[in-house]
Amino acid sequence: MFTGLVEDVGTIAAIRGAGGGKELLLRCPKLPLDECALGDSIAVDGACLTVDRFEGKDGFVAVAGRETLAHTTLADARVGQRVHLERALRLGDRLGGHLVQGHVDGVGRVTRVEDRQETWILWVHIPEELRRYVAPKGSLTLDGVSLTVNEIDDGAARLNIVPHTRRVTHLGEKRPGQGINLEVDVLAKYVERLLGAREPGKSTLLSALARNGFLD
Repeated sequence: MFTGLVEDVGTIAAIRGAGGGKELLLRCPKLPLDECALGDSIAVDGACLTVDRFEGKDGFVAVAGRETLAHTTLADARVGQRVHLERALRLGDRLGGHLVQGHVDGVGRVTRVEDRQETWILWVHIPEELRRYVAPKGSLTLDGVSLTVNEIDDGAARLNIVPHTRRVTHLGEKRPGQGINLEVDVLAKYVERLLGAREPGKSTLLSALARNGFLD
């Protein structure tokens, strides 16, 4: 589990084949690797990967498997690419963003960027199968960064990036046409599951709410 607050912007230093996946060597100047252990989870541009081994004082290797490559932008990873890094949340840590699983739901596409000085605006096209989970003022994770959806228009979400977030992430480098990893709010998925659950002899949550006057 993560918070969506980026700890470091690292660099992919090398990429090697690993069966149907990719072995990534990541260099991270600020991430305290001395506090990490083999097997720890680290989100790389929002995708939860496992530390396989360390290389030097500022590097670690993780494998992005076939499933990860099929659902994230890591399929197109290149040497020299900058990536967001965040260690897994520890019990008792402050939750400054929102609950993020590190399970990327799909890849969106940047359609427009606007520099308003006080804010950097990203318009991101949301794949049709994910749109029902995205709501104005709800949470959405972009490349591992916890953000608030400000507006939805014709299948695209507008997200305002404040100056601090722009400084400590690579979101300010995004340009129209680029892909971006999306993770929707896990609570939205569980609510949908509950509303759609049907068991013989039992009513759905939706019908129970209607019976009790919570729905028109």
